[in-house]
Amino acid sequence: VVALALCGGALTAGVTYYFTPKYARVGYQPIQPVAYDHSFHAGDLGIDCRYCHTFVDRSEHANVPDAATCMNCHGTILPDSPALAPVRESFETGEPIEWVRIHETPDYVFFNHSVHVNRGVSCVECHGQINEMETVYHAKSLTMAFCLDCHRHPETAVRPLDKVYDLDWQAESEESQIAQGTELVNDWNINPPTSCSGCHR
Repeated sequence: VVALALCGGALTAGVTYYFTPKYARVGYQPIQPVAYDHSFHAGDLGIDCRYCHTFVDRSEHANVPDAATCMNCHGTILPDSPALAPVRESFETGEPIEWVRIHETPDYVFFNHSVHVNRGVSCVECHGQINEMETVYHAKSLTMAFCLDCHRHPETAVRPLDKVYDLDWQAESEESQIAQGTELVNDWNINPPTSCSGCHR
């Protein structure tokens, strides 16, 4: 009985620990219905994140662009490319492309994109260096500990608002990031919640 209890406890602890996002989702890189190269579009071409994810600074979620957004450019650039056939079909029929979701929070977690980006938190803080990813993958754990680390020390993450969508921007040093971040936190009166009700509503 004791051995069974110990085995059961070890199994439960192992599943609880290793089924967290840190282990179950980091590195997750699904194949999408259309091969979209972020390193080319956001990196080489320098397309602003908000051109495709139009609601990221005004909404709780970062919307996935519809086919019309893609066709703004691809109506004239590579309009007959076989790789873009699903985009053209979606544009013509109105049926959305079935993108595979990569980043998601549990249903019991409240997260608002606009609150973060409008207070100097760049996309790279949670999603990694998206502008260098040919195929986007789940780069950071997004666990509760990950979020709380940032909420407890926002000065390590915030940057000037004109640098939020400059995914290559970095402070000159860790010390200058802390100094500048502390100043921004004070100027903008940033006080992220660390209580349960802040994210579990």
